Amino acid sequence: MSDTNAPATRSMDAIVSLCRRRGFIFQSSEIYGGINGFWDYGPLGTALKRNLKNAWWNDIVDRELLGPDGKPVDIVGVDCTIIMNPKTWVASGHVGGFNDPMVDCKESKARYRADHLACICLNGQTEGGQIYAYVSGDDDSLARARKALDKYCKRTLQDTDVATCPFSALSAAERGITVGPDAKTPGSLTEPRMFNLMFETHCGAIRDADSLAYLRPETAQGIFANFWNIVDTSRVKVPFGIAQVGKAFRNEVTPRNFTFRSREFEQMEIEFFIRPDSANEWYAWWRDQRFAWWQSIGLAGENLLLRAHDKDELAHYAKTGAGTSDIEYRFPFTSPGFGELEGVAHRADFDLKAHATHCGKGDKMRYFDQERNERYFPHVIEPSAGADRGTLALLCEAYTPDPARPSGVYMKFNPRMAPIKAAVYPLVNKEGMPEIAESLYRELRREWSVEFDEKQSIGKRYARMDEAGTPYCFTVDGDTATDQAVTVRHRDSLQQERIGIGQVKEWLRERIG
Repeated sequence: MSDTNAPATRSMDAIVSLCRRRGFIFQSSEIYGGINGFWDYGPLGTALKRNLKNAWWNDIVDRELLGPDGKPVDIVGVDCTIIMNPKTWVASGHVGGFNDPMVDCKESKARYRADHLACICLNGQTEGGQIYAYVSGDDDSLARARKALDKYCKRTLQDTDVATCPFSALSAAERGITVGPDAKTPGSLTEPRMFNLMFETHCGAIRDADSLAYLRPETAQGIFANFWNIVDTSRVKVPFGIAQVGKAFRNEVTPRNFTFRSREFEQMEIEFFIRPDSANEWYAWWRDQRFAWWQSIGLAGENLLLRAHDKDELAHYAKTGAGTSDIEYRFPFTSPGFGELEGVAHRADFDLKAHATHCGKGDKMRYFDQERNERYFPHVIEPSAGADRGTLALLCEAYTPDPARPSGVYMKFNPRMAPIKAAVYPLVNKEGMPEIAESLYRELRREWSVEFDEKQSIGKRYARMDEAGTPYCFTVDGDTATDQAVTVRHRDSLQQERIGIGQVKEWLRERIG
């Protein structure tokens, strides 16, 4: 039996279409033509994303989590502002180093990240020929470039006839004969130049250098800047963590792949402060813990990967650390490759030292470890996940084509993640069935998100719930008044069973958790 949820059988266009049709995700300000890199969540998408964030917070902060030493892990929460003192971003290195190479097209007015551009040309020939640029990882862009090269050569080229290379590898002369992805004239792409990804704004009535501020490009720095406040006001001691869920903003040159690379996004981050000599133990524990968590909410299987960074990938703060690993998911647009969901990194003591230095207090801000009677800057293990990417992964994983169903597809969410946990239907809108169904609906609604619907045929109502990913539907029929039972329809198997109406609440609680 073939795997209907394998990457090759899932179409990103079909997933995006379902998201729009069923109210998961819309283009931001769609009625005005939208704005690139920004997305709005509809009712089902809001519920799905909220379930993901709530599960993360409950499992990380609220519930008992036992560390590698068998002791409960101490984690507290913060909610920091989006706009911080701009000195924060000088200390963190974002003002000076948060840059991407940018390329503009003088013909199409499009802008690209240089490291996202690749080129195709005749094998062994650039001088005197023509080169066509395309967006790496975009199959449509590559197909257009390949078609243009075929047309230029006046024949259908074989794979052995062509060669590809990064745009950044081209010489100035070669850039002069390169046609941009959305252009027709060669030489329209500019030389790459650095572009800072932070959004600038101004605080106050006067727009000048003194009022300049930034929308935060990550949530982590608010945690680091508040480390000393947390230590002073909370009963925490190393090892302990600070968690935060919040918005971040990056002025991406080429936002793409639906919500995967956006200019406004939401992060779920933990900064876990440890003794320097315990880094290896805590890094391995958090890496394995976070990978298992994504599996527990429905991403278990061949589409999820835990990958350690190579040495040449490591960030400046992780060069001498215990390591960095990415938890990656195989999206349809990355297949057969993977895209990052969460990074787990040993940041050493870079951030706390940097903020202590830039605020002028230096070693005075070292943490005092009472048990060891010594002062030091704690090291940090950072599990940093994307809420939007996580939501997108849940959507892609849940999307399950099934020609046997009226809708042709159903969303196979883990029940804990499902936007709607159950639906309650009267079989027909008469003979007291709506009243019994509504009473059951109101009882279940006290604990879960439940839908009540008495319109259209039962088959059409089931089809709507399949596309919403609702795991269970309870139907009140003509026998319910007599036998005090309802029929349960299981989303995945389509099997039906009869249970007592008084047992529904406990039955659902056991399966949803």
